[in-house]
Amino acid sequence: MKRVTLIVMDSVGVGALPDAADFGDIGANTFAHAADAVEELKIPNLQSIGWGNIDGLAGGRFAVDAPAGAFGKMGEVSMGKDTITGHWEIAGLETKEPFKTYPDGFPAEFIAAFEERIGIGCLGNYPASGTEIIEDLGPEHEETGKPIVYTSADSVFQIAANIDIIPLERLYEICEIARELLVGEWACGRVIARPYRIIDGKRKRTSDRRDYAVSPSGVTMLDRVQAAGKKVYAVGKISDIFNDQGVDESVHTDSNMDGVDKTIEAMRQPFEGLIFTNLVDFDSQYGHRRDAAGYAEAIMEFDARLPEIFDAMGDEELLILCADHGNDPVHAGYDHTREYVPVVVYGKKVKAGTNLGIRGSFADIDATVCEYLGAEGSPLGTSFMKEIL
Repeated sequence: MKRVTLIVMDSVGVGALPDAADFGDIGANTFAHAADAVEELKIPNLQSIGWGNIDGLAGGRFAVDAPAGAFGKMGEVSMGKDTITGHWEIAGLETKEPFKTYPDGFPAEFIAAFEERIGIGCLGNYPASGTEIIEDLGPEHEETGKPIVYTSADSVFQIAANIDIIPLERLYEICEIARELLVGEWACGRVIARPYRIIDGKRKRTSDRRDYAVSPSGVTMLDRVQAAGKKVYAVGKISDIFNDQGVDESVHTDSNMDGVDKTIEAMRQPFEGLIFTNLVDFDSQYGHRRDAAGYAEAIMEFDARLPEIFDAMGDEELLILCADHGNDPVHAGYDHTREYVPVVVYGKKVKAGTNLGIRGSFADIDATVCEYLGAEGSPLGTSFMKEIL
């Protein structure tokens, strides 16, 4: 039973791309800087499959003599460093024009139209850290009922609300209205619901985040796997990123560890095809919050779960680990960084110790997954299947 389990370790970049200067990201290195933030980064399971042998990774200090998997890193051809751009390229789509961003907030004309549609004014409308803005504007929001809106360096319109003030379903409805409006001259990659509650006197985000993305710009790896008669099972925010296109079954997650649990549950089901997982905590909890030590702890926590994933793998199953961009926790600001991303492949059929080098596009994953599952791959990528089997 052929199957690929593809896990995106959201934002775990492995060093600045050659064009990082164009994005203000010279010197960015998410993994290395997270590793430097703790006395000892213990990742024996990642090391065992070749993570530490990726060319140039953290000065080679995590390399082992005989890794059991294949390993390399991938450059990005798309113009951007955001979630949608990264995932779409993994799935075979190049984004030639970056999604529109709003460093000065969204246009007054859009805000007026949005407020008219939702029947109330809003607060904020500027780039901000999500955890900081709910502290700054939370009291006024809770007094007036006005939702908090904000953006970042990415193409996002985020809407935060205390769900004891604006119920969750109403928050989702407000996001759907924003999604309808944010097209054309007001184009935006994602609308994100950011619910929170006051717990023990502190404003804390809940796990009910929901992303409303634009639909993919073309046919993706997910569509092609489906067309080959195989199943696509999405874990985490994958179904949101692809606007449900090409997804047969999906499940949302509360955390990285919940994402691992639900990935393993999917792996225990008998079907051929693709399990596509996003583990978002690396990015949302640690990268954006510039918590380097927390980032390192999250990597170690994931590493400790890998034996369970290995045990759940069938004889013809491939595990691929990668990322979608960087989010260096010691870099300036609160936003993503333009970096290489890792690619590590493990399975009983994988040729141990294969160095995949530096790949030209994230879409090499699309080409490889599709070849393995008997589907037609995107011409953007180059399959490394023959190198690893």
